[in-house]
Amino acid sequence: AMWQRQVESFRKVADSSACKRVKISLEWKPTDERSRFSNVPSTAAALLLVREVGRENMGLTLDVGHMILAGENPAQSVELVGRANKLFGIQLGDAYSRLGAEDGLAFGSTNPIAALELMYWLQEVDYRGIYYFDTFPENEDPKRECQHNIRRARHLYKRAREARRQGTLPQLQRAHDALSILQLLQDSLGV
Repeated sequence: AMWQRQVESFRKVADSSACKRVKISLEWKPTDERSRFSNVPSTAAALLLVREVGRENMGLTLDVGHMILAGENPAQSVELVGRANKLFGIQLGDAYSRLGAEDGLAFGSTNPIAALELMYWLQEVDYRGIYYFDTFPENEDPKRECQHNIRRARHLYKRAREARRQGTLPQLQRAHDALSILQLLQDSLGV
């Protein structure tokens, strides 16, 4: 009953005269500190909801921290939503994988290889939307953290573009050569 109410509610919003020409983007979250449960706890559930709503102006904003907390590979989630042409926004940040506690760390700080792979797949799906930073600079200077996030995102985007130009990653993937893929990613990061 709850799922169908969500579908019907989003349809009403998407069809309303106020929103007909507006993109409506759902940002799902696996859990919350207060509730511990979510009606839409994963990229797959969110994509299913969007498909059932069935409106062109309804899509998703993916949050890197939320994907990590849900145990997802952010790059894979971007690929799934991008292939469906429903990626309306991306929130860049980072997190440890502790369900129920959103860390809001600087982008690529704890999962740099995943951040690089994410940038690779954003390019693969030809994402041209808005990039947001979703971090919580509680002890840091917010301006410096924002500047850091921008530099880091640009750097990783450039490295991912260089890796795509090399064209070796698809070959390595087809060969299931995980160690060579890891080396390519580490080389791209300068590790």
